[in-house]
Amino acid sequence: MANQLAKAGYQVEVFESRSHIAGNCHSERDKETNVMVHVYGPHIFHTDNERVWQFINSFGEMKPYTNRVKAITNGRVFTLPINLLTINQFFGKTFRPAEAQQFLTSLGDKTIENPVTFEDQALRFVGRELYEAFFKTYTVKQWGMQPSELPASILKRLPVRFNYDDNYFSHKYQGMPANGYTEIVEKMLDVPGITVHLNTAFDPALKSDYSHVFYSGPIDAWFGHQEGRLPYRTLDFEVLRDQGDYQGTAVVNYCDNSQRYTRITEHKHFSPWEQHEGTLCYFEYSRQCEEKDTPYYPIRMANDKIQLEKYINIAEQETNVTFVGRLGTYRYLDMDVTIDEALKTAEKFLECANSKTQMPAFVINPLG
Repeated sequence: MANQLAKAGYQVEVFESRSHIAGNCHSERDKETNVMVHVYGPHIFHTDNERVWQFINSFGEMKPYTNRVKAITNGRVFTLPINLLTINQFFGKTFRPAEAQQFLTSLGDKTIENPVTFEDQALRFVGRELYEAFFKTYTVKQWGMQPSELPASILKRLPVRFNYDDNYFSHKYQGMPANGYTEIVEKMLDVPGITVHLNTAFDPALKSDYSHVFYSGPIDAWFGHQEGRLPYRTLDFEVLRDQGDYQGTAVVNYCDNSQRYTRITEHKHFSPWEQHEGTLCYFEYSRQCEEKDTPYYPIRMANDKIQLEKYINIAEQETNVTFVGRLGTYRYLDMDVTIDEALKTAEKFLECANSKTQMPAFVINPLG
């Protein structure tokens, strides 16, 4: 948004509470191994949106990258997402696609007609064995609650394929920036009219100093948490540096209780066009987000929706403020969706400015 509005002639100030730009996408070279590290965990760019793909490519080279995830459960290694190879390996079969589909249908719990919870969704479509091997324990580690407490919508993002395609994503465009995400954001901000303030959180009390504020921090923080803190999960990373190749791929999920961490990510595999003798891995642990932690994933349970509605109602009474992004709208957003919404929000602002109408608090409905 800063890039688009500055190009339209506006003076824009960007406030960043951290010591660096690019937010959770921030990447930098590790001093010991020279590996490009995704400091706040891996970000893999994937989209079907032509406009978004062209936009990000205008700031840096996006090299082809295919995310191929492995999963360890009960002492065996499998491929994710669940596909024909996973099914045949797990059950010791040699199914063809139609046979595998029929077999999985036979395992599903037909008594669950309208899945409401994560557990319902899994049992209905993949059956108890695959659910317990790949989803149940991993979900407890990731979300800190039982799958029976989570909405079915979470599992709808995890496909089952009846072919041998092990590409984790199915989008037309997939890639990684050749020189990391931070360089791309640097170029976005390298426009006359943009001033960046690092180590500076924006104080809502300063709102009147600006013609408009786009707030991408936590919506509950803007209002001093007056309706309570919206719940998030956060991540802790245990870093391992070693020589050679630690696990042979970028991402390995640990789906059972053999380890406390949810997954290991080996960062040099996110840049397969580079060669490194050393390696760097993140052992990833998920837990409830506390006051001083970095929020990652909004939990969005039913009671959170009621709490969020209260904040939305208050926010809609604000003037000259628009709430944007994952934290500002309390939604889980991938990078391509975030960029698309940012471009649309900038366009909406210019449209409102030209017509001298008030910019809404939300361009995208957080409950939509």
